Amino acid sequence: MHHHNHYYGLTHILARHCGLDDEFPPRIPGYLQHGWNVGCGWNPVHEFFDGAWRFVWSDAPRRRGHALSRRNYAVTGAPMLYLMDLEPDLGKVKESEREGTLWFLFHGWDAPGGLGAKIEGDHARLISEIKETETEPVTISLYYTEYERADVRRAYEEAGFEVICFGKRGWNYEGTDRKFLYKQLAAFRRFKRVASNRLATAIFYGVAAGCEPAVYGDAMALEGDNPLFGGQSRIARLWPDMLGKDIDLATARAITDDELGKDWMMSPAEMRSLFDWNHHD
Repeated sequence: MHHHNHYYGLTHILARHCGLDDEFPPRIPGYLQHGWNVGCGWNPVHEFFDGAWRFVWSDAPRRRGHALSRRNYAVTGAPMLYLMDLEPDLGKVKESEREGTLWFLFHGWDAPGGLGAKIEGDHARLISEIKETETEPVTISLYYTEYERADVRRAYEEAGFEVICFGKRGWNYEGTDRKFLYKQLAAFRRFKRVASNRLATAIFYGVAAGCEPAVYGDAMALEGDNPLFGGQSRIARLWPDMLGKDIDLATARAITDDELGKDWMMSPAEMRSLFDWNHHD
């Protein structure tokens, strides 16, 4: 099983959905999509072992994968949707009590040995635009790669924002915070808005959890960003309704249901069969 399947505790959530041990979950026989993706479910240069199954959240990555002559796809629905069903009351407040904006800065990625990629952009300009746009208190969420960059973290703290970090996704089965998405879900359910400078996974999670979305500001540059899937211009062409400071909520919810694969969610029995998680004597 590829260690990416453990990112953010995704396998742990699906194991719990199936009634299995979610502290030491069984292996998934293939590759599980771990974030919203504009391509076939993974980055353009991801390496797969021959014959591997690709488990994606929605039907669009499957179709795009087939267009690239890739096979062995199965659509499962996003693990976050299963977590929402498993934890219907986690962090929940009355609708009238929701307040503020949870603002996600687009982040870099991490790997041992100094590998990974940093984001670079004009944080001062972005801070100014956030202050001009948001009418309620703003909490800035930084992934740990930016949270541990003192210059980035201080820029938002000194601007008067509360700055938080949900933890680490893990690497090679080490350091995985299996409660990562639990903490995010609890936060989403108390905020009125979710926003970011790029359309990304957190926006769809926030909409699914009841937030009003916004995507605006300097999208910033990512070191070594692979342009094969079309980058920001392709996102603007394919998902224009998910960009802007005032996005139609009904439209956003419909798109979110599609992108997270709500109609493709599986029963525990179906998922155990798909992943070969049934007990064998």
